[in-house]
Amino acid sequence: MHTDIFNPPAEKTQFTVLNLGAGVQSSCLALMAAKGEVGPMPDFAVFADTQAEPTSVYKWLDWLEAQLPYPVIRVTNGDLTAENLKPHKKANGEVYLKRLIPLFGIMPNGDKTAAIGRKCTADYKIKPIIAAIKERCGIKRAQKELTVTQWIGISYDEMQRAKVSQNAWTQLRYPLIEKRMYRQHCLEWMAKNGYPEPPRSACYYCPFHSNDEWRRLRNDDPEHFKKAVEFDKDIRQGFKDHSKNLRMEVYLHNSCLPLGEIDFDSDTDKGQKEWDFGAECEGMCGM
Repeated sequence: MHTDIFNPPAEKTQFTVLNLGAGVQSSCLALMAAKGEVGPMPDFAVFADTQAEPTSVYKWLDWLEAQLPYPVIRVTNGDLTAENLKPHKKANGEVYLKRLIPLFGIMPNGDKTAAIGRKCTADYKIKPIIAAIKERCGIKRAQKELTVTQWIGISYDEMQRAKVSQNAWTQLRYPLIEKRMYRQHCLEWMAKNGYPEPPRSACYYCPFHSNDEWRRLRNDDPEHFKKAVEFDKDIRQGFKDHSKNLRMEVYLHNSCLPLGEIDFDSDTDKGQKEWDFGAECEGMCGM
């Protein structure tokens, strides 16, 4: 099992696959591979679509795919937005909403919680990517033979997000960490090579948005900011209506205020630190 994130794995595999998040780091890595600066050339890349990315990401992905000499496979596990709001029924007749995204809440005693729930990355990113790789590479059930090397676009400044593969048939590789490349280095590399800057890749209503990102969405993509405000209302009402055992109101923003009522131009918000993805993200989002 490959555990050294600072060096490429010594053991060669039949397939090399890029996990493509379509953000700055993985886009930079995809283009570096296309120019032969990282090898071997991937056999294909996989992008997992939650169906909740802003339009700018899909436009970017169309452009990026045209630059690459290897195919980009787009997969999805369904509409994450719809599934967040879909009532489910237990055997005893109790109706509930799944806790798919990391919401914040206020307990009846007034205490605020940390983010509760988090299955979106596992179910809507990792699972469909693994399924696509297994199908395309002919991986059999319970296969033990090492067959695939997956490239993950995590940069040196976020190396705490790097993990070891949990599947015997695949090993993970982190080429940007090997090259000691920070996110800013990725942006510099793209500018140096005449490429445009990618948009940030994340669901438009992701609760891990920093206030800078909420402000950017509001200013640059008002259509999706409006959708996020409505989704914030809808999911709060959904939990009130369908999850009676959850004794709190839920919010997208960690202030536990409705998204549409927050002043993202205030001095406090401008100075708020960004959320630490290291403790939460499984290395697949925001890249």
